[in-house]
Amino acid sequence: MTVTRTVVPGDWYGVLGDSVIVLLPPSAKARVAGLWETVDEGAGFDEVLDAVISGGLRELPGFVLVSGDGRDVKIVIRGAGEAELTTKDGTVTVSGSADTTWVEQNVGGVTGLRVRVADAEGAPYTVGPGLVRVASVEHPARTGAVTTPDAEAVAVPVEPAEPPQPPRRARILPPDPQLQPPPTAEPTALPPAEQTPEPTPQAPMPPPVAPIPGAPVPVPGPLGGSEFDPLTSPDLAVTPGYDEPPAPASTAIARLIFSSGEVVDVDRAVVVGRAPDAGRYGDDEQTRVVTVPSPHQEISSTHLEIRPGTGADLGSAVVTDLGSTNGTVVVQPGLPADDLRPGIAVQLVPGATIDLGDGVTIRVE
Repeated sequence: MTVTRTVVPGDWYGVLGDSVIVLLPPSAKARVAGLWETVDEGAGFDEVLDAVISGGLRELPGFVLVSGDGRDVKIVIRGAGEAELTTKDGTVTVSGSADTTWVEQNVGGVTGLRVRVADAEGAPYTVGPGLVRVASVEHPARTGAVTTPDAEAVAVPVEPAEPPQPPRRARILPPDPQLQPPPTAEPTALPPAEQTPEPTPQAPMPPPVAPIPGAPVPVPGPLGGSEFDPLTSPDLAVTPGYDEPPAPASTAIARLIFSSGEVVDVDRAVVVGRAPDAGRYGDDEQTRVVTVPSPHQEISSTHLEIRPGTGADLGSAVVTDLGSTNGTVVVQPGLPADDLRPGIAVQLVPGATIDLGDGVTIRVE
């Protein structure tokens, strides 16, 4: 049996499934097409919620998600939305405007509900599952409302957004033997001169300079001179996904103090997240993982990496956002807050604070 509901037209997007209702603001147009596919395929509450927040909460000022089988209803509201649920014990009102993340509530014995996200004066009408523009949705359908055919339900053209391409990591390739120059011909002997000129005095050679500990070692190149050995030269890339992470340093170059009280030394790569997987970004035997709490799921499972710097960052710790959903904010002493770009390593100075969201911060010492 086709489920019908009463809607009042408005500016918000309404994704109406058989057992799921999702309302998104006009600014979330890029998420609507993929979300409709998820709902139309019969996804449950958890899958739909993941799809709603997959693009991050910073660009999503509000949304409403209602899911229910029978009379048990689960509702999540963020922003200015409000829901009224009718039960045998009276009306239960759920509002999302009082919370900075979202409000989630389970209500049993529901006989009807009405969700309102904006004021509107349009004429209400009934509609089946589909994608429409709404100001409010009422379930079950109100008696006497104008019925709209199911074919007109999907009436909002939305083009799916192309998924972002992950950054590629630069690699130093070994020299190609085919590009080596041909052997140099022996010089042609010249006839002896009648008088040998006096040799030109040469400036004294400077004494050899002792190598800097930890500096890259030059090796002979195929074209003369020298180049850096891929195994000893500093890592030129700035994005995750490398095959050979830096080996643990002999001493820690920084100390991380987590808001939870945990203290971690940076003598190797440190991967932080809700459920970090070190194997995705390097050798898990040389990587330390730190799990942090995230009650509102704002922190990604593998959120960021902090490791000893190389090259120009040698002697300092660097932090890299590993493509987290809600991003990372770094506050350096004397500087404004900076949103990290995924895959771009940023040098940390003593006293810096890293904010992962959900109340979790890391202080660098």
